Amino acid sequence: MKTILKFALSGAFIAAGVSQAAAHATFVNSTVTEESTSVIALQVPHGCDGKATTEVQIKLPEGFVFAKPQPKPGWELEVIQGAYAKTYDNCGEKATSGPVEIRWKGGNLPDAYYDTFNIQGKVSGIAAGKTLAFPAVQLCGTDGKVAWDQIAPEGTNPHSLKSPAPTLTVTAKNAGGHDEHAGMDMSGMNMAGMSMGGGASSAHDDVVKAGDLEVTGAFTKAMLPGQPVGGGYFTIKNNGKADDKLVSITSPVAGMVEMHEMAMQGEVMRMRRLDGGIAIPAGKTVELTPGGLHLMFMKVKEPFKAGGAVQATLTFEKAGKVDITLPIEAAGPSGAKP
Repeated sequence: MKTILKFALSGAFIAAGVSQAAAHATFVNSTVTEESTSVIALQVPHGCDGKATTEVQIKLPEGFVFAKPQPKPGWELEVIQGAYAKTYDNCGEKATSGPVEIRWKGGNLPDAYYDTFNIQGKVSGIAAGKTLAFPAVQLCGTDGKVAWDQIAPEGTNPHSLKSPAPTLTVTAKNAGGHDEHAGMDMSGMNMAGMSMGGGASSAHDDVVKAGDLEVTGAFTKAMLPGQPVGGGYFTIKNNGKADDKLVSITSPVAGMVEMHEMAMQGEVMRMRRLDGGIAIPAGKTVELTPGGLHLMFMKVKEPFKAGGAVQATLTFEKAGKVDITLPIEAAGPSGAKP
């Protein structure tokens, strides 16, 4: 049985202009390394007979596991769960299910422009020299559709097909190479078991005060190169007698920082942007954690690297502005608590 997770986002997209009416959907890079985690970027070059693309779907082949899509401003994100044909090792934990299809929905990519749709995942159990096919579909409103879903039989040139599925060739791993478990952290959400967990990191004991508020336990996670989205987490304690609210965040390392909330609704996980801010009730403590309330650093200039730190300025409705430092922790395996 498949489970769908939905993440709702709002905002404007950024795309570079190109006119390729006959171009196929392809990946920006044509190869991935065996037994390694990579970010793959599906390039959508045009719409449907002049119509704007409003939905992009991509099916993940067996052997591309532990997938995490990159959220895109202006698009709703669905992650469809399913069973793997084999059991995979996720840093010592056995995984028998996970994301099998990703859908970006409700956007608006005009025919005159192209954009990329990114997914982080690991290639596992696939030998070097093999090809992985990722059937993809573009929807344009209610009546437009372009399918890139034909998979070439072994020994057949995929270029001979009318609508070939985008493919990646698996290459050999360098001697001494190692896999990196990195990317935007969703470790509080066990995507296979649909469970919520995790909490603010206790590794960092710095206390930052702003009026009656105390900010503690700030941290973020390391990212893969080319993945310009990172999470941010901390705890806010209101020691006063009046309610306050976190209304905005800025950071010199990101083009924008948004507040988001993940919440389970039946079998659907939804992520939405909190345009109204995060309330900090009097005498209460609010935690920003993986799988719950959190920050999203978007349009990041350089990937977060373990051992470094991210600077940010929090603005509260009553307590005003305060600067915090978020140490960058090594990214843990999917499903692990920080």
